[in-house]
Amino acid sequence: MSLRVSLVKMPLLSAFTNSGGTMLSRNALILQLTHGGTEALSECVTDENPSCTGEDNESALRAIKSRFADMLRAGPPSPGRFLDSVEGVKGHQMAKAAVEMLLWDYRAKVDGTTLNEALGGSRGYADAGVAIGLGAEGEVRAQVSAALERGYKRIKVKIDRKGAYRTLGAIRDAFPEIPLSADANACFELPRDMAALRRIDRFGLQYLEQPLGYDDLAGHSALAKEMSTPICLDESVTTLERASEALEMGAASVINVKPGRVGGLTVAMEIARLARASGAHVWVGGMLETGVGRAFNVALASQREVDYPGDTSPNDRYFERDLAKNPFKMRGGRIRPNSGPGIGVQLDREFIERIALKKWVLF
Repeated sequence: MSLRVSLVKMPLLSAFTNSGGTMLSRNALILQLTHGGTEALSECVTDENPSCTGEDNESALRAIKSRFADMLRAGPPSPGRFLDSVEGVKGHQMAKAAVEMLLWDYRAKVDGTTLNEALGGSRGYADAGVAIGLGAEGEVRAQVSAALERGYKRIKVKIDRKGAYRTLGAIRDAFPEIPLSADANACFELPRDMAALRRIDRFGLQYLEQPLGYDDLAGHSALAKEMSTPICLDESVTTLERASEALEMGAASVINVKPGRVGGLTVAMEIARLARASGAHVWVGGMLETGVGRAFNVALASQREVDYPGDTSPNDRYFERDLAKNPFKMRGGRIRPNSGPGIGVQLDREFIERIALKKWVLF
């Protein structure tokens, strides 16, 4: 039995910019668990900088090495049992998720089923949306046009305080009928920006994602009462309890569920069920994962609880070459989960060995 972690550097085909900064590469932690002839894979969604929840690659690796690896030494537990064992560990949601999803892949492979089937309610496909980063108006319009030609079922654009109104206006002028949403990545503040946010109503967005700070549920609740545009929460939703609080306060009517951000697939499914029972909409976000991490997102996005297209672009949009030899393809705006056992990823072992910056054998 072994548990290995590789840090790989995946250069992006083009810079990806949001209100928090610009990414030129994805530095990903890839986990490989081997036991009884079965190899399971997962990806930690942290990166070099703690820009999302305060976690980064260094902190995630430290938590996995010092706290979570020992829980697997006697044999891989079920995902639920693992979560029970780490209930007293505060924070480290992304590190927990990396291990929990590793165990989902392992259990599905041992059971001889696909991950999307193991989750219990797959439609067999995920409706695909695309996220377009900040850029000049002409560049953004060109990317929107290319995404529509490719068949994406939802267009989401990144916005910032300075250019939000201009960017959205330019897109709406060119594409008045498309399903459009915007992601602010928490760049607005109340009461300073209330008037600017109200102006966004005129663009008929499907939703406005995370306009305020991650810890400002009260502000999002107040804003939701002032805007006709539905509010979507992303960074604010880190646990099932946090999701419940947000829904009860009326802080959101749309939830972006990222399994890596909420501690894994088990909690992600619980949040999705809670949101749908509360009348809110659900979609699955992404964090520029490689084909390993994206396989988990696609399996989750195929579940019936997920009713909006998510950030499930094929990886040829972001990387020249993927870690998966069988990268996802999109047809008619839909992506089908891999058909092999577990996440069904055929790992490109030669490539991962070549681009690994560091490797660790935890046991």
